[in-house]
Amino acid sequence: MRQNATGPRPAAVTAFVAAVVALAGLGVVVANHGLATDSPVADGDASGHFSQPKAQGDETAQAMRSAVRTEHGTAPLKPASSGKTDPLPASEPLRAAEAPASPAVGPLFYTGQGEPGHGCSASVVHSPKGDLIVTAAHCVYQDGFRTDVAFVPGYRDGVAPYGVWVPTSVDIAPEWAADRDPDHDVAFLRVRRPDGDGTPIEQVTGAERIRFRPPADRPARVIGYPLGEERPVSCQNRTQTHSPTQLRFDCADMPNGTSGGPFLTDVDPATGLGTINGVVGGHDEGGDEETSYSSYFGDGIESLYRRATGKG
Repeated sequence: MRQNATGPRPAAVTAFVAAVVALAGLGVVVANHGLATDSPVADGDASGHFSQPKAQGDETAQAMRSAVRTEHGTAPLKPASSGKTDPLPASEPLRAAEAPASPAVGPLFYTGQGEPGHGCSASVVHSPKGDLIVTAAHCVYQDGFRTDVAFVPGYRDGVAPYGVWVPTSVDIAPEWAADRDPDHDVAFLRVRRPDGDGTPIEQVTGAERIRFRPPADRPARVIGYPLGEERPVSCQNRTQTHSPTQLRFDCADMPNGTSGGPFLTDVDPATGLGTINGVVGGHDEGGDEETSYSSYFGDGIESLYRRATGKG
């Protein structure tokens, strides 16, 4: 359930073999859960903040032109809110299945090791300036901040209906940078369009709300983009407490590439937007073939969010 730059965890052998074959084509795979040695990374400051130079983001956006089609004017119109909440009944069977693309959720692509390929997931989250996305820290930081990241919200079948977005800054907790503390496996990225259009992403895609100190045992939907696939998968079940600092979500077949995907509650059935109270990551950097995890969105994650939005 981790990004495509990490090695195998306990999982089905066939799934691992397929992932290795796909990753070999992308030139991204490496054993022992680390980035490939030629992954482009940079240092941030001691707090866990990295401001990405504009030239690096522009270079990433240029590389993305070979990976996705940006078809201006083809983005579907976002429906108005229904004012209702989907009850999110548990999936039957309790396995992830292909799902419609959501405007505020998309894959993270990496461009620094050959042909761009996606290896994690992320979602737009509400913020004062409307330019924030959230993912797992292990998707953007391993011995340095990755400088070749692009976010493609609503991605499906090679098309970027809402454009390609690149980071202006990345924030992680220093505890993650120091020793990959699973209780801090969350990252917030401020993003921009590389063409100079200053429209915030939230005005284009809508945004998930965010909730801190969420109760466990809530019906939730988890959505993400499997490695090498062109469409997202999702699953519904109730979240549970794994530990005081971790949430768990039992559902089979949430594979590599879904790391960073949101745990959504209180979903509006008309828009697909909900309240995010976790991202796939944390314990075992996301889980195994049966269970997904998230770092608990407690005081520490709230402080990280406030820092990322300039309110800390």
